Amino acid sequence: MQNELVSEIYETLLGKIGHLQWWPADTPFEVVVGTILTQQTKWTNVEKAIEALKMSDLIEPDKLADADVEHIEELVRCCGFYRQKARRLKDIAGFFATKGMDNIFSLPTEELRKLMLSLKGVGNETADSIVLYAADKPKFVIDAYTTRIMKCIEIEGNYMQLQSIFEAGLPSDVPLYKEYHALIVEYAKNYCGKKQCEDCALMYRFRNKEVNNG
Repeated sequence: MQNELVSEIYETLLGKIGHLQWWPADTPFEVVVGTILTQQTKWTNVEKAIEALKMSDLIEPDKLADADVEHIEELVRCCGFYRQKARRLKDIAGFFATKGMDNIFSLPTEELRKLMLSLKGVGNETADSIVLYAADKPKFVIDAYTTRIMKCIEIEGNYMQLQSIFEAGLPSDVPLYKEYHALIVEYAKNYCGKKQCEDCALMYRFRNKEVNNG
């Protein structure tokens, strides 16, 4: 039943929004930087910070690792928690510069995920975003929007429980996982974020299904 639900949600979102090309980044390391900066802030702020890092030629692991943390702080100040994020960016850049991005991203999916989770400041969502969008490996990303949408259609669980539902209901396909997560984010920003529940296609579809099945 949940497998069918996962597919129906995807079809509904795709029909409402259409195909998206996301995560917006020029390189895998830019994705990594974005996953750190996007914590507890809007993506528009992340874009400003990444542009500032690019202007300072600090969007490569070795260069960012060697930069003064105070300089990084100024460049990412717009993202909030900038001191913490600057330190984490410098640390993770050093990790990738030392270990080598190709070596790290060649690891099997679960091993890579475990390695990312061992880094300071990297939780489930950040780790899975790196695995999926930077390393191109199949891990479905669960964020606050996904949790909210699922709760609205009366499916609740922790991060790992919800991830298992999506991964069990979908082919293990990187482009599909990327598209699906992007659709959830875009849809939720326009409806959940603006509290337009009465116009929600998901609520309409699944409420009607409950009524018809009842």
